[in-house]
Amino acid sequence: MFKKLFLTGIALLLIAVTAHADTYQIDATHSSVTFAVTHMGLSKVKGEFKQFEGTVDYDPGDVSKSKVNATIQVSSIDTHAEKRDAHLKSGDFFAADSFPTMTFKSTKVTDKGNGQLEIQGDLTLRGTTKPVTLAASLIGSMDDPMGGKRVGFSAHTKINRMDYGVKWSRLLDTGGLVVGNDVDIQIEIEAVVKKDK
Repeated sequence: MFKKLFLTGIALLLIAVTAHADTYQIDATHSSVTFAVTHMGLSKVKGEFKQFEGTVDYDPGDVSKSKVNATIQVSSIDTHAEKRDAHLKSGDFFAADSFPTMTFKSTKVTDKGNGQLEIQGDLTLRGTTKPVTLAASLIGSMDDPMGGKRVGFSAHTKINRMDYGVKWSRLLDTGGLVVGNDVDIQIEIEAVVKKDK
């Protein structure tokens, strides 16, 4: 009996020692960063950032040890309207020449159960850093046919663009704004474990 308990203890210790967070590289070709903002109070204009990169340190054994770091190229914004995209890159909005990137760095990851996660972190946009909270879901993980190890997440949040100095707008005769202040952000991430060189 003692021998069995001893061996069980050794096995658990080995599991604890070998368990660690894998570092996944975001696969931008299978991921997306999209947003939506209200126009004249009538519809939501949607757009995306096409160039971004980052890492996800994910530990399924202890989600609290997980981390997320991402960088987005502001000039890669695409709302399917060249004139509008040029305006968004200008000093009226993102000031892409002065602030070419926005970043997100997680500060805490909480397992909410049933694959649901809460990711708290700092979003830096136009030189201003503010805390944000992402409501995220673990979509799944798998070994891919190329010998890699992949994981998928979906996350969303809402920010007030005014908090980051993105303040341009015009007041309508009816009292509403041409561009709404709240921005809905949706993130779909597929990431693969970095392979040793």
